[in-house]
Amino acid sequence: MDSRQVREKYLHFFKKKGHAIIPPAPLVPKDDPTTLFTSSGMQQLVPYLKGEPHPMGKRLVDSQPCFRAEDTEEVGDNRHTTMFEMLGNWSLGDYFKKEQLPWFFQFLTEEIGLSKEKLYVTVFKGNKDAPKDKKSIKIWQNLFETKKPAWDGEKGFDSKIKIYEYDATKNWWSRVGTPDKMPPGEIGGPDSEVFYDFGPELKIHENSPLADRPCHVNCDCGRFLEIGNSVFMEYEKQKDGSFKTLPAQNVDFGGGLERIVAASQNSPDIFKTDLFSSIIRIIELESGKKCEGENKIPMRVIADHMRAAVFMAQEGVEPSNKKQGYIMRRMIRRSAVKMMQLGIASRKNIPKICQSIIDVYGSLYFNKRADELYPIIKEEVDSFERAIHRGTKILQTKQISGKLLFNLQQTYGFPFEISEELLTEWGKPITEKDKKEFEKEKKKHQKLSRKASKGMFKGGLVDKSEEVTKLHTATHLFHEALRRVLGEHVQQVGSNITAERLRFDFTHPEKLTDQQIKKIEDLVNEQIKKNLKVTKKVMTISKAKKQGALAFFGQRYGDKINVYKIGSFSKEVCAGPHVDFTGCLGQFTIKKEESCGAGKRRIYGVLK
Repeated sequence: MDSRQVREKYLHFFKKKGHAIIPPAPLVPKDDPTTLFTSSGMQQLVPYLKGEPHPMGKRLVDSQPCFRAEDTEEVGDNRHTTMFEMLGNWSLGDYFKKEQLPWFFQFLTEEIGLSKEKLYVTVFKGNKDAPKDKKSIKIWQNLFETKKPAWDGEKGFDSKIKIYEYDATKNWWSRVGTPDKMPPGEIGGPDSEVFYDFGPELKIHENSPLADRPCHVNCDCGRFLEIGNSVFMEYEKQKDGSFKTLPAQNVDFGGGLERIVAASQNSPDIFKTDLFSSIIRIIELESGKKCEGENKIPMRVIADHMRAAVFMAQEGVEPSNKKQGYIMRRMIRRSAVKMMQLGIASRKNIPKICQSIIDVYGSLYFNKRADELYPIIKEEVDSFERAIHRGTKILQTKQISGKLLFNLQQTYGFPFEISEELLTEWGKPITEKDKKEFEKEKKKHQKLSRKASKGMFKGGLVDKSEEVTKLHTATHLFHEALRRVLGEHVQQVGSNITAERLRFDFTHPEKLTDQQIKKIEDLVNEQIKKNLKVTKKVMTISKAKKQGALAFFGQRYGDKINVYKIGSFSKEVCAGPHVDFTGCLGQFTIKKEESCGAGKRRIYGVLK
């Protein structure tokens, strides 16, 4: 099956089971300062998994584009990508294990046509904090029609045993990790993963670092591919360290579309599915080379990274040295390096590659044309080529050392491979000593980066402290005030809220005057002093728009949404959180106003 068939079958299957199809969240989350990108389907559902009622009901299903930067260095093998699409279904206090596991098994075997002989599952083996997941084991035994007990997965693999148990590092989910890391009040629970077996012919090479360990279903040998994970959030950690069963238990399922498509084709390589094949074909044609041997990894990196960059451009991200823009820049520059290696004229071929990516998804995720998106990427490639020129001059004039080579890569984006190639051509090959110093500097930087960005990719940890709730509510007042002072052309195109300040991006062609800033502040503070009541109503998006409710620019909405009204001043589509009355907000002040792109402005505001 191709990706469209699998996606449609999944959504239709769960729709028949009473699930409402919800639209995907933006790749760049709105009002979530804890993460740069949407990295899982459940990210937009955290408030509802914690108890807030969802306007679409208790059974939900979707397909969500996701991005995870932590897999960047792994791209090129048979399964890792930075950009991927996650199929998800949720029960918000409705059904649980006895429905979820048979439904997913039915989807895989009846809808997709996978042989149950090729399927293996994992469950939580239990520890001092929570018991073994015997219910899931029993359900899987019935589905596989086996009486064999679960086997310790770390001890190895036996094709006759279908169910394997692992500890909390493999089969437990919470937002902060294993049970011992969970703070009081945190929810979590065991999960059960399904793996597809591509056969013993994919056994790891004898020279692999894994060769001296027993192969098991959740190892990294390449034979087994995880195609779905059902998380059962059934526990809440108590102050004394114990775990209490939640009164309303949730199901959070996620399965990679690319991986399920690969399994449906019995192909262990996701890059050979239709989601990548047409993109890679363009790269092959433009390079005059085949995607095999030494060309395979560069071509896969280009396909993956360019796909990520095009999705980011669609969402309004532009290359920069900060946050999402920095990640986008990294994706484009790594692609450009691989194009150089393949002899591809990157600037000339960027439009063709961008178009091939958009063609894969069509209007499902894209409402902008390739000629609107590729100039953003082309401009960054041009900038990178200038950096390459500067780096070449430094190599020619400075004394070579591992530290210099690393600084060239880090500061100018000048890849180590290009430095090595040029220096070899000039008769000044890099020594062993320089390589070791380069690796030392690289590891030092990676350690600092992990420390600095800790938590930035966990996703969905939306801060709902009192300060953030107040600023979020103030954002609604601020949005309306902007439109009243500047004009109705103003639309929100992004925001970021922390406990200290709000950041609001909006469409406007010119810098605000001091008089305009004063009018906006006064208008917001006037509504705060009125102590207006904040109310919520659930309605259709069409009804909300007819009533004049503002909606987030470019975002897709489900059939039913939450509309928050602040007195008679503001009405906006939103998921929360909000205060009950504006009087508690305090004094609103605009601290900074600046450009954030063509025709866009950015304002920082605080409450005191």
